[in-house]
Amino acid sequence: MKKTISLITFAMASAVAFDAFAYDGSQYEKEAKLTPAQAEAIAQKAYPGTIVEVELKHKRGGSGLRYAFDIRAHHITHEVAVDANTGKVLENSRESENEDD
Repeated sequence: MKKTISLITFAMASAVAFDAFAYDGSQYEKEAKLTPAQAEAIAQKAYPGTIVEVELKHKRGGSGLRYAFDIRAHHITHEVAVDANTGKVLENSRESENEDD
């Protein structure tokens, strides 16, 4: 029961965090088969953490349209790119290390 409540709380917090800021590229949403929330769930599985930036953009690779998430965990930021049409993780790479935190 405790585990279920924790998962529900995490899911709600993630949804609130995502909705707390606008993201670049929202004008391309009609072209995407995945919603921002679906793409976020895939990105969080690839690299769990706090999403600090989201962008929906056209870029070579995959279907040509991707969600790019900057996800921060343990003072490390990863860029996780999710194909907006297939849900495939196109990138999961370390972006930067912040030694000041």
